[in-house]
Amino acid sequence: MADQMQWANALSTRPSLEAAVADVVQRTLSSLTAPVDLGLVFISSAFTSEYSRLLPLLAEQLSVPVLIGCSGGGVIGTTQWGNTQELEAQPALSLTLTHLPQVNVKAFHIVPEELPDLDSSPDAWIDLIGVPPSPTPQFILLSSSFSSGINDLLQGIDFAYPGSVTVGGQASGDGMGGRITIFHNDQLYREGTVGVALSGNIVLETIVAQGCRPIGKTYQVTKGDRNIILELDEQIPLIVLRDLIANLSDEDRMLAQHSLFVGLAMDEFKQDLLQGDFLVRSILGVDPTAGAIAIADYVRPGQRLQFHLRDAQASAEDLEFLLESYQKQRASEPSAVGALMFSCLGRGEGLYGKADFDSQLFRRYLQDIPLAGFFCGGEIGPVGGSTLLHNYTSVFGICRTLGNRE
Repeated sequence: MADQMQWANALSTRPSLEAAVADVVQRTLSSLTAPVDLGLVFISSAFTSEYSRLLPLLAEQLSVPVLIGCSGGGVIGTTQWGNTQELEAQPALSLTLTHLPQVNVKAFHIVPEELPDLDSSPDAWIDLIGVPPSPTPQFILLSSSFSSGINDLLQGIDFAYPGSVTVGGQASGDGMGGRITIFHNDQLYREGTVGVALSGNIVLETIVAQGCRPIGKTYQVTKGDRNIILELDEQIPLIVLRDLIANLSDEDRMLAQHSLFVGLAMDEFKQDLLQGDFLVRSILGVDPTAGAIAIADYVRPGQRLQFHLRDAQASAEDLEFLLESYQKQRASEPSAVGALMFSCLGRGEGLYGKADFDSQLFRRYLQDIPLAGFFCGGEIGPVGGSTLLHNYTSVFGICRTLGNRE
């Protein structure tokens, strides 16, 4: 029998860090029948004062060649009863251990000062990461919330590693300005990005649920300056928006007062734009005099956009639509072995009014694979072929062997 990829996760709610570490190590190791190649650890911000103790405690009980991890305002994993939980604002520790045959595993820590100029050649990025572009690597990145270089790093990886998939998130704290941390092997860092490149018989497939639904029609930016929309369909943007809102239902009109976003079409050639074809960005403000709208991204003339609304129902329907589509597309492929979930601090119980919503919906479609992750200050995942930093999103990275895929 060929050596099989294995993936095990355990989530502990023990309030003592020693007990939590012993719990997750024992349970993950008991699920594996082959050597560990990679570990991923997510620690709740409830343990903020004990972050520095985590790696020494793990090292006493566990030998793993590559380990990355970070802190989160909440963590996600599998309880001892076998169900997946999203634990927010309480002590929790999630450990994932994997056996990855025929996969090269390379970890790295990068600070913004090391990043090449965006005009640099792909070789500069390849030298920085330390991994060749072939076979195409798959990346998991965990960044400090204050790492100004993350957007440049994502662009650089897309440029130097065409066809690669990158998922991850920004470490988070308790939402009260608490400390964050990222882990790389036996080191703890406050800044930069830690990551792992996985090359060989492995693929990461993604679901990026931005939690919005489009309203109205698609417009074209006919004049723009950096992140400011000056004209839509040769009309004043604020007048276009006011007309759109006037035609909404009472419920949606109320929602538009605080949950209105812009979706930027990511494929300029696609005629019929569907849910998932848009990159959702916040509206930063309006200029009543000029009628312009400022958003949290750059716009360019000719780009198409559609206004979006976000609420719990839209988020639920968006994720279910994407999970159904994924399940249909992957029916004939090798079974997934594990998955990671990077969810915004603004989702979870605060959005849905109940715990474990996104993870339970995921498990309804992919039942028998371990799921682990954390609540992020920003989520990393691809939309329309580009890897981007998101907000209010749940990004899933689903791991499987290449199988017969080309």
